[in-house]
Amino acid sequence: MKFNYNLPINLLFGRGKINEVGKEAAKYGKKVLIVTGKNSTKKSGLLDKTINLLKQSKIEVEVFDKVSQNPVTTTVYEGVEVAKTTGCDVILGLGGGSIMDAAKSIAFSTRNPGDISDYIFGIKQGTEALPIILVPTTCGTGSEGNSFSVLTNPETKDKKSLRTNAIIAKASIVDPELMVTMPKHIIASVGFDALAHNMEAYVSKAGQPLTDIQALYGVKLIAENLPKIYNDQTDLDAWEKVSLGSTLGGMVIGVAGVTAPHGLEHPASGLRDIVHGKGLAALTPIIVEKSWQSDIEKYTNISKLLGGTNAEDCSDAIRNFLKKIHLNITLSELGIEAKDIDWMVKNCMKVSKPSITNHPKEFTLEEIKDIYYKSL
Repeated sequence: MKFNYNLPINLLFGRGKINEVGKEAAKYGKKVLIVTGKNSTKKSGLLDKTINLLKQSKIEVEVFDKVSQNPVTTTVYEGVEVAKTTGCDVILGLGGGSIMDAAKSIAFSTRNPGDISDYIFGIKQGTEALPIILVPTTCGTGSEGNSFSVLTNPETKDKKSLRTNAIIAKASIVDPELMVTMPKHIIASVGFDALAHNMEAYVSKAGQPLTDIQALYGVKLIAENLPKIYNDQTDLDAWEKVSLGSTLGGMVIGVAGVTAPHGLEHPASGLRDIVHGKGLAALTPIIVEKSWQSDIEKYTNISKLLGGTNAEDCSDAIRNFLKKIHLNITLSELGIEAKDIDWMVKNCMKVSKPSITNHPKEFTLEEIKDIYYKSL
């Protein structure tokens, strides 16, 4: 048995941990650019609270609030311009996965000039970024726990991740109390994304003993507790467990990577700007149905945690779980059409080949096309 495990994540986890944001930011600079979205952190009061906490620690603040779902490269460039012109020396991502990914890329691009797509596709290499602090407000991507930043190029529709240790956060503050204001439909979609991270890392060819342990525990935490918070947003004990499961999901894909569900979903949301977790919900049961025989032991373990009995019924266990959170959906309901499939198959090989190769069963182009059609 041989493996390497290197993931220097500084996690501050627990209720009320947001109160330490000023102390953490002060370790790395004097002026913070808060990267956030257009609405949710303002409506919840979290943005104002964070600004006040930073100011109490003598930190100056600028706000960049133009990030939307499936963040695009051009938005990153706008954020870089704000960071540079206002003299910010720390980047703080306050929001969901899209926000945190954009914050990481803004921190990176401030120190690495040119087209960020060149770094994403490995044409250029960058080793520096401004210090990053992440405060997730959703229990989904686990971006606070890894070195990935997923971006879409609006011209080519390529959705692919920047991967570099330069964008690992100096501190990730995971406070379950910040997540309770999420609407139910967002709880469902981001929660399933977190579940998918853990399931995919668990069956990944790049997995190893430490990621297996973390991923399986992440599946258990989310399987048992996501329906609880979906039905009762006041259940803080369940929120803690889902938040931990989400962070574990981010950590394990940071080491073991994702597999076919994410590989096939990125072309769909890159093309049609669909909600990532919903795209995964449409694709994952079909993919598992086509690949459970490739790792019977692990798909059996996943199935049992989701209420099934063996590897063969794992896809049905996933479908039944999705019904509990009203996320049983098809790609066609998300706006994907049959005419899109040829482009998505081609794009899959361009942006997602490592994920396809990492799956326990490596699908051919014809099999990928068939999965897309069956997911419509």
